[in-house]
Amino acid sequence: MSAAQQDILSAGTGMGAVTLKVGNLDRMIGYYTQGVGLDLLSQEGDTAVLGRPGRPSLILQLTPELKHAPQGSAGLYHTAFLFAEKPDLAASVYSVARKFPNTFTGSSNHYVSEAFYFNDPEGNGVELYWDTDPASWKWNNGSIHMGTEYLDPNRFLQENITEAGMTDTGNGDAGVGHVHLKVGDIRTAKEFYVDTVGFETTIEYGTQALFVSAGGYHHHLGMNTWESSGAGARTPALGLGEVSIKVPTAEELGALSERLSSRKVEVINTGTEVRFNDPWANLVRVTAEV
Repeated sequence: MSAAQQDILSAGTGMGAVTLKVGNLDRMIGYYTQGVGLDLLSQEGDTAVLGRPGRPSLILQLTPELKHAPQGSAGLYHTAFLFAEKPDLAASVYSVARKFPNTFTGSSNHYVSEAFYFNDPEGNGVELYWDTDPASWKWNNGSIHMGTEYLDPNRFLQENITEAGMTDTGNGDAGVGHVHLKVGDIRTAKEFYVDTVGFETTIEYGTQALFVSAGGYHHHLGMNTWESSGAGARTPALGLGEVSIKVPTAEELGALSERLSSRKVEVINTGTEVRFNDPWANLVRVTAEV
């Protein structure tokens, strides 16, 4: 493996569970289980783990002493839950729209995916989406063609909802496909997540947005300045607690730790996980699959 290859996260890298700090644990559990359709995998004290059996995708931590961050702060733009099958996505969208009718914020055909957007009861962005066939994705010199075209939610439901999906959110595969962050500036984001962490740029919109991935996915992380241009390091607040990334091997985890340390990023390496803050004090935890 060349030095250049060692600086790039390998195919097989993906996203793990997102941690949210919440003010009302019961209400948030209700939204993500009764609405989105995640399973409550465990609950101990002030922490609840949600997702699918063997695949946690959301951790809720009760922190009632915290307040919401000031407007314009860096942090979470949305957590994006990827559904393997359209009927499962339709069931989830229908469930949230029916049980939490004031939380829907929009829907788009991005060419690489079909996506529906919501805000949870504490204002955290939520994306529910399905990927189109990767063979149909269009690339040009390493940049993927993505767009934002209106997607009629009623037509989508009419075409994809099943009779069972109208009463049950289903048990289909639904994990974190990507995470979108609010950052202070795109240049710093690129220097950190591409040049240091090792993601590859898939599309860049000047000073406004950056999308990065490993292994040719359309994006594992999105970053934008639409609401947060110029934001500095976060202070403790409700909302994003942690972003987690999974790499394929312990060897790659070790290489990442060395790369971060060599570039003056403060790292906590326990041997099984690596933790560090990005330039806006978003906590990132990386673990190895094996």
